[in-house]
Amino acid sequence: MGQEKIVGKPMLRKEGVAKVCGRARYIDDMTMPGMLHGATVRSSIARGKILGVEFGAGIPWDEFVIVTATDIPGANEIAMINHDWPCLAGEVVNHAEEAILLLAHPDRHLLPKAVAAVHVSCEEWPAVFSIEESERRDPVVWGEDNVFKSFLMEKGDVDAVWTLADRVVEGEYTTGAQEHLYIENNGAIAVYSAEDGLTVWGSLQCPFYVHKSLVKMTGLAEEKVRIVQVETGGAFGGKEDYPSMIGAHAALLAMKSGKPVKIVYDRAEDMAATTKRHPSRVRHRTAVTRDGKLLGAEIEIALDGGAYSTLSSTVLSRATIHAGGPYYWPNIRVRSKAFATNYPPYGAFRGFGAPQSLFAIERHMDHIAEELGIAPDELRRRNFLKPGLETATGQEIREEIDLDHLMGRALAEADYHHKRERFARENAGAESKKKGIGFAAFLHGSGFTGSGEKYLNSLAAMDVTSEGKARVLVSSTEFGQGTNTILCQIAAETLGIDFDAVEMGPPDTSVVPNTGPTVASRTSMVVGKLVHSAAVGLKKTLLASSLLGEGCSTEEFVMAARTYVAQHGALRSESRYEAPPGVHWDDQLYRGEAYAAYAWAVYVAEVTVDQTTWGVTVDDFVAVQEVGRVLNPMLATGQIEGGVAQGIGWALYEKVMWNRGRMGNNQMTNYIIPTSQDIPPIRVFFEERPFGHGAYGAKGIGELPMDGPAPAILNAIAHATGRQFDSVPLLPEDIFRQMAVREPEREVVTL
Repeated sequence: MGQEKIVGKPMLRKEGVAKVCGRARYIDDMTMPGMLHGATVRSSIARGKILGVEFGAGIPWDEFVIVTATDIPGANEIAMINHDWPCLAGEVVNHAEEAILLLAHPDRHLLPKAVAAVHVSCEEWPAVFSIEESERRDPVVWGEDNVFKSFLMEKGDVDAVWTLADRVVEGEYTTGAQEHLYIENNGAIAVYSAEDGLTVWGSLQCPFYVHKSLVKMTGLAEEKVRIVQVETGGAFGGKEDYPSMIGAHAALLAMKSGKPVKIVYDRAEDMAATTKRHPSRVRHRTAVTRDGKLLGAEIEIALDGGAYSTLSSTVLSRATIHAGGPYYWPNIRVRSKAFATNYPPYGAFRGFGAPQSLFAIERHMDHIAEELGIAPDELRRRNFLKPGLETATGQEIREEIDLDHLMGRALAEADYHHKRERFARENAGAESKKKGIGFAAFLHGSGFTGSGEKYLNSLAAMDVTSEGKARVLVSSTEFGQGTNTILCQIAAETLGIDFDAVEMGPPDTSVVPNTGPTVASRTSMVVGKLVHSAAVGLKKTLLASSLLGEGCSTEEFVMAARTYVAQHGALRSESRYEAPPGVHWDDQLYRGEAYAAYAWAVYVAEVTVDQTTWGVTVDDFVAVQEVGRVLNPMLATGQIEGGVAQGIGWALYEKVMWNRGRMGNNQMTNYIIPTSQDIPPIRVFFEERPFGHGAYGAKGIGELPMDGPAPAILNAIAHATGRQFDSVPLLPEDIFRQMAVREPEREVVTL
């Protein structure tokens, strides 16, 4: 078979037929003999001391399995980074919906009545519900720190630039929480016996994350804990952290009852209790010359982390590194903090901190352009990163990027310049509707930040089945994004065999090695490269055995593999991660090569603002991105379209309504997301510049499309209305309020 017959082609999804035909089994499709159903009793207050628990009348409590914090055999924690997130509240609660006790019963219809009959009495304490309140909180009074994590990233001499500047432009930009709203809610089934240990099946992203957490919580040996991912109906980061919690709860009930236990949340509980995107506040102070050269910047980032730290430190890290956008800063200082509040913990969500900081920089760049009287595209053109220049972390750009070309193509595809002029003319006389067009330029690092990939030390493997099929063994999971298909394409291409001759091993911690989590846009680039290397090793073994010759057919490979297994019992090849050369990161100074590669993009949004309802419609959307080699154009396009749709929702529709720390709109009737009628034509274009250290040139793609829609849309709204909006979600009532008042003067300092 010739080279590159599979990679780069729109191969059909590996799991697609089973899903279309209804054979795919999700967690709620599974049942076991004698299985109980579990439920969670949660706090109704945001902060306080637990005084007691009463079990109301009318419920046959003797039939129930009841678990409290005192039943936890190991550590009462969900092991993420700081280990501060309790599995069950014991003495105090720090957020509404915090789990206090667990119930299980054979009749799942009885559980809601039982949960309602449990009364938890608490002494309510004052709570914190904003970044600003947390900043003001006195640790002496509260007896705890209010900052989960902070970073300081510096380059050059920022203090010296202000006297050199012709203008100093300041701005503040805020973003709200966002619910993942995956199609399938969280769910898990646990089975335990003293002989076999604990097995948990779940809808999840990261089997070894759940494994680590349950080993700590149960006190069992690692080999006595097994985690299996079942078919998973969407995740977007929301099933990176929370499955450790629901899996732990199912495990505790199974261990106490001696029976299988299933817990599946309904939509309201899933929305109210699980993690969301971190709200943010970003402040910019920028020194520029009158001709638009960026001299330096001070940027302050604040994230609301919720009640426990979960993954806030890594979200904050990516927000910090991406704060300068795709621009060259000779001098820059970024200070960032993740604050503790009394909301349910915020966690991983597609983009992982970059959407918050990139929204701020791209709105700020349009503000600077307006202040200087320079076109937004020209301002960016004068400051784009280019090969040989350094990023804000001091990382030299070695890739052959051309952001001028990328922006030029995006603007041309959108007919940006012509429409910008035409809309300005037409808007002058428009009474009912005004149109605008705006864009955003941005980047997204592929893989874990800095030394993260070295720390993970990921291992991938390939073997062959008794039928002679090649099998990919990784802990990377499929939840709709195409992992199974992409990795099989890479393996098939490398082995020189048909796509159908490769299959995925089960995402089961007792079967596959730890390839790291399925997060951070790392699967195609990092894990794909490991699969490629493992496939090379597999083929070399067969060639060395003389059972296979070069240029073999698929049939010859299958026959050779079957013969080898019959003679030797097993054929397996492993590959361990090795960092590309020249990648050095200083975790203390927060300087160096933050990512082995970046993906780059320019997005253009065209909008209509209705001056009667103040509703915004996105009429057209152009997405141009450079993501290395496109391994499967159909899946890649789907990732961009889905990310853009999610970004439109974050920008214009999705507002979490809080009431004393509880989500007040935790239903799909009042948490509004864009429907198919609200999504414009999304025109997707790729520029391919293969990355030498990614699988067949691939870089990350999954998180990138979340970064650009919100700033592009708000830049377009500013063009349509002549007013500036610096917060998302931007709802009609927000536009109405701002249009009804006089535009405040922006603070501009001329030296």
